[in-house]
Amino acid sequence: MGDIQPATREAARPTAPHRRGAVVAALMLSMALAALDSTVVSTAVPQIVGDLGGFSVFSWLFSGYLLAVTVTLPVYGKLSDTFGRKPVLVAGAALFLLGSLLCALAWNMGALIAFRIVQGLGGGALQGTVQTLAADLYPLKERPKIQSKLSTVWAVSAVAGPGLGGVLAAYADWRWIFLINLPIGAVALWLIVRHLHEPQRQSSPSGQKAPPRARGGSRVRATRGATRARARVDWAGALAVFACGGVLLTALVQGGVAWPWLSGPSLALFGTGLALAGLVVVIERRAAEPIIPGWVWRRRTIAAVNLALGALGLLMVAPTVFLPTYAQSVLGLEPVTAGFVLSVWTLSWPLSAALSQHVYRRIGFRDTALLGIGAATLILFAFPFLPYPGEAWQPTLLMLLLGAALGLFQLPLLVGVQSTVGWSERGTTTASVLFCRQTGQTIGASVFGAVANGVLAARLGGAGDLDSVTRALASDTAPEAVRDAVASAVHAVYLGAACAAALAFLVLLCVAPRRFPVLTD
Repeated sequence: MGDIQPATREAARPTAPHRRGAVVAALMLSMALAALDSTVVSTAVPQIVGDLGGFSVFSWLFSGYLLAVTVTLPVYGKLSDTFGRKPVLVAGAALFLLGSLLCALAWNMGALIAFRIVQGLGGGALQGTVQTLAADLYPLKERPKIQSKLSTVWAVSAVAGPGLGGVLAAYADWRWIFLINLPIGAVALWLIVRHLHEPQRQSSPSGQKAPPRARGGSRVRATRGATRARARVDWAGALAVFACGGVLLTALVQGGVAWPWLSGPSLALFGTGLALAGLVVVIERRAAEPIIPGWVWRRRTIAAVNLALGALGLLMVAPTVFLPTYAQSVLGLEPVTAGFVLSVWTLSWPLSAALSQHVYRRIGFRDTALLGIGAATLILFAFPFLPYPGEAWQPTLLMLLLGAALGLFQLPLLVGVQSTVGWSERGTTTASVLFCRQTGQTIGASVFGAVANGVLAARLGGAGDLDSVTRALASDTAPEAVRDAVASAVHAVYLGAACAAALAFLVLLCVAPRRFPVLTD
């Protein structure tokens, strides 16, 4: 039935339900910390800038955090496979909370950006390790339950985050945006320390099947590789990956914003990044336990999922970044109403993800994902054909359908790829998938930003970019031709997103195996 065909067997272990429930609660709280972060901060930017100054660099409040999360994902994935999930999750949560406290104490914009990066260093551990533990704690048939809960956390955070940030900034102080993380994180840390216990486990060599999980015990038994002669960590590889990712992502984030794409700083960053990428390859090929092992890309299933979810990150930029601008500038909606147009996909996404198990158990992980991304391609392609200026219900309906399609696409791939590896490889595999998705979002923001500005320049005779044009529209100083130009720019972005979805479809069709080599529980 579907992909549930035994390749090799990994024995599952019954656990005390009340213990596992406490750990799941801790995972949801930890995920909420990461999910709420950017959405809460975004609405308080005016108050932060008014208090600390630094308007010219405030975008680094988001870029710095995103860079730190992205480049640390592979490192934390490997560390969780080496030392266990619990120490990595505890250290990451503690680092995130330390960064939150420091952010609340920041005395200027430079200090706040630096402390946001500290937050991001902890956020990378939260995102990757929570998803890995979700697969550790539940057998394959039950994993959609925990994944749908985590998807719901993201959905609620997307809807509630801006409102919570606005309330705290307006009626308290923007510093409470960071201080509120402390009690939530403290509860999550207590639950993890108290209820998550990892028994001794014999590690397996890289690329081989992990040994069975140990049975019994009244506490949650998430397995851990602890019985080894000496854990070897590729610290040189970790540093090289961090440096390479940081340089290349900085070039993508700042290119076309802080400096032109073909300017000296941009070319210098890309050149340095490529040189560091070569250094990463050399170090990782020589390392006994590389941070990014070669099997991540040699196995068809993992490579296909990495590429497909990288394309997902790329296409998600169109609605999350450009749809609010379209709703306000073209449809003339108020910011709150425009936010609702975007937020409806957070309602259909987790619902579709929860129901996807009934589909992939019948037709398999790959074919379910193909069905979802095929529908998403058509929906994204339909957006440019909306009438101008149109009605608000039209993009709202498309976003509702898009969320349902992407829920059917993402969750089967994540559950499927985690089920093809044993415990000792699951952290690395999960981190590689999340890293590709985050990198896709970064590339998408740069590429689609350039596309939108290029269309605007062509339609307006080379005058202005998307930011300046939308500010003019907000003040009602721009003619109707400018509004039409913004619509054309967003339509072009959605066409690009449809191409990214089509690319994901082709990758799954041509690279992914028809049946994932699942390890039965």
